[in-house]
Amino acid sequence: MTDLFAKYDVPAPRYTSYPTVPFWTDSPTTDQWLEELNKAFDDQAATWSLYFHLPFCETLCTFCACNTVITRDHGREEGYLDLLATEWRLYLDRVPGLRERSLLGLHLGGGTPTFFSAANLERILKPILADAHVAADRFEASVEVHPGHTSREQLVTLRRLGFTRISIGVQDFDPEVQRLVNRHQPYEVTKSVTEVARELGYASVNYDLIYGLPRQNIDRFSDTIEKTIELRPDRIALYSFARVPWIKPAQRSYKDEDLPRAGAKRALYELAREMLARAGYLEIGMDHFALRHDGMAEAQRTGTLHRNFQGYTETRTQVLLGLGVSAISETPTCFHQNEKAFPVYERRVRQGEIPTLRGHLLSDEDRRLREQILTFMTRFEVELQPEQSDDASFFLDPLIRDGLVELRNQTLTLTELGRPFLRNACMFFDQRLRRQEPRAQVFSQAL
Repeated sequence: MTDLFAKYDVPAPRYTSYPTVPFWTDSPTTDQWLEELNKAFDDQAATWSLYFHLPFCETLCTFCACNTVITRDHGREEGYLDLLATEWRLYLDRVPGLRERSLLGLHLGGGTPTFFSAANLERILKPILADAHVAADRFEASVEVHPGHTSREQLVTLRRLGFTRISIGVQDFDPEVQRLVNRHQPYEVTKSVTEVARELGYASVNYDLIYGLPRQNIDRFSDTIEKTIELRPDRIALYSFARVPWIKPAQRSYKDEDLPRAGAKRALYELAREMLARAGYLEIGMDHFALRHDGMAEAQRTGTLHRNFQGYTETRTQVLLGLGVSAISETPTCFHQNEKAFPVYERRVRQGEIPTLRGHLLSDEDRRLREQILTFMTRFEVELQPEQSDDASFFLDPLIRDGLVELRNQTLTLTELGRPFLRNACMFFDQRLRRQEPRAQVFSQAL
């Protein structure tokens, strides 16, 4: 396997969308985006989900590739509340479906959503939940939290507003690894937040872990997984560290010799996979684990598992609406992203504009390939079109010879051996990447 890891550790997209963001070309105007959004709501059975990007963090975690604003000035909360409320009203005035169609999901991401006080979290959410048609029997709300910046009061408020899932950013329990990535959070703090969430009735507790961070090794990471199993979260996201210093310069502080690469990095995942399996966790997709009772495990069993910009999710909706700086939205026919630069986002919203930065109007080919990638990423098997068969045999020949995928009767299947190489196999469907001339690296390594 070591040779395979070296062979296939190439830059590859994570395929949380197709086309991937660097290959968005046919960007809609704001009016075109609103037209596509309204078109998606024409179906009376259409459903939607809502994402808030809350960008503020008190300190910079150097591994993080998210769009963040580093500040200790909590006075900035008020102004951002006003921006979110204004942006929401701009959409409500133009998209009736946001009132009429069922809201199935709500997610707070960042940044650090719990940078905001309990009172301000309620001020963000309560009016919007009052405006929307919440499908009470199917609604799930979730929040990402930094355990060192999360209070009982915040969790009580969110639970009262209908939140059912909490996602705790753990990354690694080892103090030396935490020091190198500038994220200090003792085990006891994570344990306390976990216990409070369960006491308050959150149905699912998720931990985010990252493998491939500086100075991680088998012994240290084994200890992190043991501690995780002790606390027994309902689900675990085990992400590969995305090293993208050309996007996030803070990652240049890491020494090459401190970072596990290729086979050594993947060994950390395989260690965790084995330990979690023994502890009763099921592997979901390419980087998630869940206990059998958890909704994500049920979604994999029933074939409803989905993947979007937040990674693997239980439910697919026709519309994902993102509010806040840099937030991404999608419909079946269009992607849309808000302005990423905070001053520009702020200025445009205050001027009464939906702050469109860019997006992509999907072609018929895009939509077909998007569905094939989604199916392959969630079920590890997909039917090919007749015209794809010869191309698949040629492009995937190395993976077929190495036993990583099988191609039979126009069905492409990822083998058990091939699980680590899912991103590599998906590149077959990525016609926009394959047609592109060689260019500077834009994606993190596949493994």
